[in-house]
Amino acid sequence: MWPPDQEPDPEPGPAPARAGRSPPGAAMPGLRALLPARAFLCSLKGRLLLAESGLSFITFVCYVASSASAFLAAPLLEFLLALYFLFADAMQLNDKWQGLCWPMMDFLRCVTAALIYFAISITAVAKYSDGASKAAGVFGFFATIVFAIDFYLIFNDVAKFLKQGDSAEENTADKAEEEHSDSESD
Repeated sequence: MWPPDQEPDPEPGPAPARAGRSPPGAAMPGLRALLPARAFLCSLKGRLLLAESGLSFITFVCYVASSASAFLAAPLLEFLLALYFLFADAMQLNDKWQGLCWPMMDFLRCVTAALIYFAISITAVAKYSDGASKAAGVFGFFATIVFAIDFYLIFNDVAKFLKQGDSAEENTADKAEEEHSDSESD
């Protein structure tokens, strides 16, 4: 199971040579608190955000090494935004900060990322001839697909939510109309 079981403390004796350091098996609770929960990382949203972060970082590194270095700002920005949303979703900041419309921000992030990655990937593959630019373009196309899947799923979730809200409003409007017509017939 996770975390691994702690080894029993050794018998008291002379101080080890590495005084001041924790034993190799000891957990660091301060740093572990920053890691997302395993359940979130195994969920579909967690995997998509991990893929977005990884592909954005790989694309950024490829653009740094290529002659198409003018495009490296977009993958860097998308990498940082994907990391922010990864930790925001993992730490459930959307429940803590109610003033922000999280699904809309995530949807807009994914739509703009997919469009920007698609445009710069086509340009990198078509205009530049070095291998790093071609690799950045290919990873950019993969990132475009991952971001497109993410915004499609977000759109479906928001559409379901809005349909539920519309049906509830229609039911209350129908009930109010029926009550109004009943009172007129009396």
